[in-house]
Amino acid sequence: MAKDKIIADMKTAVETWNIKLVQEATKAAIDEKIEPKELIENGLGKGMETIGVRFDKAEIYLPQVVAASKTMEVALKMLEPVMKTGDSALRGTVIMGTVEGDIHEIGKNVCCAMLRGAGFSVFDLGPDVSAQDFLDSAEENGATIIGGSALMTTTLESQRDIVNANKENGGNYKCIFGGAPCTKEWCDEIGADGYSATAGEIVELCKKLTA
Repeated sequence: MAKDKIIADMKTAVETWNIKLVQEATKAAIDEKIEPKELIENGLGKGMETIGVRFDKAEIYLPQVVAASKTMEVALKMLEPVMKTGDSALRGTVIMGTVEGDIHEIGKNVCCAMLRGAGFSVFDLGPDVSAQDFLDSAEENGATIIGGSALMTTTLESQRDIVNANKENGGNYKCIFGGAPCTKEWCDEIGADGYSATAGEIVELCKKLTA
């Protein structure tokens, strides 16, 4: 099967959350020895970009984003054995969670899906995550980036706690934040490494921080 057709099928599979199609296309890609990096960037990732745009326009909702993310994860799982170090390796590891005291997860879940689509390894710690838990998970999983979402004004201070805890522990991780009440000014004030207003922006931010 032609390479362009395989990559196009992978993109379509994610956009239509078609697990059967993604399995067939990924198997064909492995048989044709196509670089996983190319499959992630031009196939799966492009599909997730479409999903992100459609989500921002409210053409689709969280269940569809999750379904697309799961479709992509099927492909990534199949590609794992052929992912070598170097170009084919995942871009980096990101620890994601909603900060302590906050139980809102929708925005964070979309960000996780977008990052996975862009080739990052993502550990999602869920809601109400303490600063120490973020740091412990980052150390345990060899992460470079910690991403904390706050959806309530009252929990913004938990983002500051993460930055401070990271500094006290040697500042080994890049701390990035987002969420409805969070702003770039706030992130600058607390000494964060980055701010993401949308799920689409988080991919570019993480690429920049891991370049």
